[in-house]
Order: sequence, then C-alpha cells, then structure tokens
Amino acid sequence: MGLELPMLPSSKGIYQRCLTVGKLVYFSGHVSVNTDGSFIMGKLGADLSEDQGYHAARQCGLAILAALKEHLGSLDRVKQVVKLLGMVNATPDYTNHPVVINGCSQLFADLWGPEHGVGVRSAVGMGSLPGNVAVEIEGIVEIA
Repeated sequence: MGLELPMLPSSKGIYQRCLTVGKLVYFSGHVSVNTDGSFIMGKLGADLSEDQGYHAARQCGLAILAALKEHLGSLDRVKQVVKLLGMVNATPDYTNHPVVINGCSQLFADLWGPEHGVGVRSAVGMGSLPGNVAVEIEGIVEIA
C-alpha cells in the first residue's frame, strides 16, 4: 500500500508497547505522531477539524503498525484485528469521536480487508490526553 511507518517516540511511562499472550497481542496506547515522530497535538472541537482528527487517528494506526512490526518481526503474522479503543482529545461538546477513530479503523480495513481488519471498537472523548496529543488508540490483534 506504500505506507510510511512513523518513528516511534520514546516512552515516558513504565509499560510494554506490545505484549503477546497466547495468540493475542495487546498493544498499549499509541498516540498521534507524524512520520518524523513529532506529535500531532490539539483538541477536536477547538483546535482541530474533523478531517485533521481523522488524519491523527490514521497516524496512530501507522504507529501501531510500526510497533507490531517491531514486536512480531513482520505484519504478515497478524491474523485479525480483535479490538480497538480510540480516545479523542475533545471539548465537552464534541460528539463525533467515532468519525475520528475511523481514520485508524479504515486503515486496518484497507490493509487486512473487512473480514480481518475490522474488530470490535469503542471511541470515546477525553478532556485531555498526554502531551495534548489529538488521539490515542490501544487494542488487541490475533496472530497466526
């Protein structure tokens, strides 16, 4: 698909980016980053448009792919997206969180197809996210 995976920023927390348990890989929250690893910051409903939020969620998806590739050695091992939890940095009156998180969901659907790239999902708004990033997404994939 000609995707360019971003540089992953160093962690400031005490956690693993990815953890394999049986045939499931849990990935910690990945934030919206540009290809160079710089953060995509802002709040939906104030600083960012819905299109910018969608792009930020897509960039989260690319960061997730970079982490999975690093952890697994190859994205070919991913069998199925199981679950995503998308968190949107938003004003209290912003309500289109699912539309924003579609940026990541659509990327995975395009990559692995609707049968394997679309799992269950939640999309919620947050009053703030670390470093004022626009989006953070965590989830689970099944591996072959």
